[in-house]
Amino acid sequence: MTLNNDYQDIPGTYVFDAKHSRLGYHLNMFCMSLRHAENRDNFKANEVSYLDRFAMSQAQRDAVLRRQWNEMLRLGGNIYYTSKLAATDGLTFQDLAAIMTGSSREQYRKMMVNGGRPIDGNRSKSEWAHER
Repeated sequence: MTLNNDYQDIPGTYVFDAKHSRLGYHLNMFCMSLRHAENRDNFKANEVSYLDRFAMSQAQRDAVLRRQWNEMLRLGGNIYYTSKLAATDGLTFQDLAAIMTGSSREQYRKMMVNGGRPIDGNRSKSEWAHER
């Protein structure tokens, strides 16, 4: 039986489904470890060494070290887990969302107060075909 994953056609997002959960397991466990102050301190003292504790792919490690937030999601990260890394860096969730959408915090806040992104052009990747 093949599942119909229509949500794979949503532009600009990565749906955290079972496949993504398996892909990002170690990345997400790293992020969740940052809930504890001692782990945050150890990570900040030597990021590369701390990451050695987790069996992440090289691409996942690179995304963490470069703080490539959207890439972490593409590689199986869950936004609620990766936000632990952002918080470790002193970023609020609103700061993180602004970075991930390529806007300033104020622009992001204003967009959300005004109802979020418009749906036109954001329903299907086929709507973006002209941009490829």
